[in-house]
Amino acid sequence: MWLQQRLKGLPGLLSSSWARRLLLLLALLLVAYWYLGAARARRGAGRGAEPRGAAALCLQAATGAWRAQAERGDALPLPEEAAGGGGGGGGEPGPGLALAGNGFLLLDVAAGRLWVAAAGSGGGPALATEYPALVRLRALGGRGEARAALAALRDGAVRRVRCVQTGPGAGAGDCVTVREEVVAHRSRPHLYLQRIRIANPTERVAAFEASAPASAPSLGSRFATSLEKVEERQFLLSSGRLLLAGSPKVVLMVVAAKKLVSRVQVAPKSHFDETVLSVVYTSEPIEVSRLEETFSKLRESAKKEMLEVMQMGVEDLFQEHQQTWSDLFISGVEMRKITDSHTPSSETVNMTLYYVLSSMPAPLLDPLISGEDREKMEASLNYADHCFSGHATMHAENLWPAKLTSVTQILQLSDLWKLTLQKRGCKGLVAAGVHGLMQGMVLSFGGLQFTENHLQFQADPDVLHNSYSLRGIHYNKDLINLAVLLDAEGKPFLHVSVKFQDKPVRLYACEAGCMNEPVELTSEARGHTFPVMVTQPITPLLYISTDLIHLQDLRHTLHLKAILAHEEHMAKQYPGLPFLFWFSVASLITLFHLFLFKLIYNEYCGPGAKPLFRSKVTVPDTSL
Repeated sequence: MWLQQRLKGLPGLLSSSWARRLLLLLALLLVAYWYLGAARARRGAGRGAEPRGAAALCLQAATGAWRAQAERGDALPLPEEAAGGGGGGGGEPGPGLALAGNGFLLLDVAAGRLWVAAAGSGGGPALATEYPALVRLRALGGRGEARAALAALRDGAVRRVRCVQTGPGAGAGDCVTVREEVVAHRSRPHLYLQRIRIANPTERVAAFEASAPASAPSLGSRFATSLEKVEERQFLLSSGRLLLAGSPKVVLMVVAAKKLVSRVQVAPKSHFDETVLSVVYTSEPIEVSRLEETFSKLRESAKKEMLEVMQMGVEDLFQEHQQTWSDLFISGVEMRKITDSHTPSSETVNMTLYYVLSSMPAPLLDPLISGEDREKMEASLNYADHCFSGHATMHAENLWPAKLTSVTQILQLSDLWKLTLQKRGCKGLVAAGVHGLMQGMVLSFGGLQFTENHLQFQADPDVLHNSYSLRGIHYNKDLINLAVLLDAEGKPFLHVSVKFQDKPVRLYACEAGCMNEPVELTSEARGHTFPVMVTQPITPLLYISTDLIHLQDLRHTLHLKAILAHEEHMAKQYPGLPFLFWFSVASLITLFHLFLFKLIYNEYCGPGAKPLFRSKVTVPDTSL
């Protein structure tokens, strides 16, 4: 009865405009809540969700050390697609991009594709091949899988882990773990390696079907494969040709690869270890009439190097490669605190450095380079005069892209970096290959420039609200680390430390204007700090030189109007809202109160005003 009465009154309630507006608002809030809740559920079911099942638990245990490596900036977690072995053709593998390269070879690990450079081209590995570069393992009888991938920056490798559930149990002990490591050898440009390790802790035999590169059906008619036996060693030798767009010439390619069995069986409670070595040689663009002669030379070169590396220990090859990559990443950029949206993250910076360096050759590691060329490159690397000129590249989004999705995009990015550095006074560094490019990218990030007598830090003082460090800056044979840090109040200051590589050399530094006596830099762990001073007109924030007299003379040659602390400069740059704004606000507030006072006065004191107090009138009782 009560409900019936309420329903009868509902049409009258809805006839009110405010009731209809309230009902519409409630409906909109319900729709928004439902949409946001569904989106949150989808995200929870995606990559951010906690893994479930035996395979996922096994994967968590197998990749437990990866998180610490990523937090230190030594590794870069890759999307799940990079671990799956999928990917598209044409250099467009999608979001799961995982690369290993050395400037001559570039391995798209996600798509299993090989890119090469033509011999003598001097450019990067811009030629896509149809050669399936990597061994693929397909689990036989697996109940479920979980995968993960990682780019190890300091080791120059792509690492992948697969956990295959083989039994009905829900524990990690019912899973077989497959670990892969793919590297393009940094100091042996024709060599790449794929290490496979399978751990079977279960009570059952684990079986995998292996598709070796040279036996893959996708080799097509452009490649021919034969089994070679030399000095009691055997390997597969594949020969093919690469067509050049718009040219009648072709590039020949020969690949020598270690032979692998087509079926891998791992006994219970045991391991399986195998490393597949591959040697790749290419020709320069040639006429079709020179095919046989060129193929013969390439095959001989591939056989010779293949025998050489097969006689070496696999661990020695990996150590040799990792040491070279580790030496490269002595230099680098570390983002510590980012306070705006247009500054690249630490992940973006590391990803860009890794991929661009993977596509650059290393002429300093070439044993055939002449002594004169080597000395010239090393001199440019130790003191890159006039590099880097112009403003810093920290906020250049096309040089530090947040996302890279294809090999073609990476090759274009590498070309853009080389062009930028060449136009900004760094031709000598670009000629030094991967070592010089790393120096140029670090110098450009913070706006560091070498002049004839000193190294100067000419960052824009208006963007020092971010905290970052530049490490491994070559100054002669020593390494300088420079950091922009923020104190407890958010004020920036500079921190400098030196790592002497040879006999100690006196290095001096002074802040903007050099009005204070230059400070001698030492190798103390605590380093040296300098305040951020801003001059008018703007000059570099820091000077570093081996010449003390030169720094002392600078104060007399800069001809400055004023030197301000950073906070004073920012206060002048952004003085706040103009006086007219505050005068207008104060006037409006005053007028409002005057108007309110007038209303109250007219109510109680104006003509026809109501009495402020009501008097009590006694009405005489007339009934008596």
